[in-house]
Amino acid sequence: MVEEAQKGLIVFQDRKIRRLWYNNGWFYSVVDIVEVLTDSPTPRQYWGKVKDREFIQLELSPIWVQLKLPAEDGKLRYTDCVNLKNAFRL
Repeated sequence: MVEEAQKGLIVFQDRKIRRLWYNNGWFYSVVDIVEVLTDSPTPRQYWGKVKDREFIQLELSPIWVQLKLPAEDGKLRYTDCVNLKNAFRL
């Protein structure tokens, strides 16, 4: 079992990245990763455009799964998440 201290958030370049232990591995919020890597003011929209262009139009297999993570309002919402291996493919 994962220790309580290892749950939830990690900090990268002073920004929070949500994560969840799922199927014996950590899964990270794609939107949070996109925000850190691109400095986009609208990371959700940025990811939506990338997802559409790179995966849907080219009919590639998705590298993400949708998991419930806490949103800014505290509610659990489905969010695109990737494991560490696929995070490097973004």
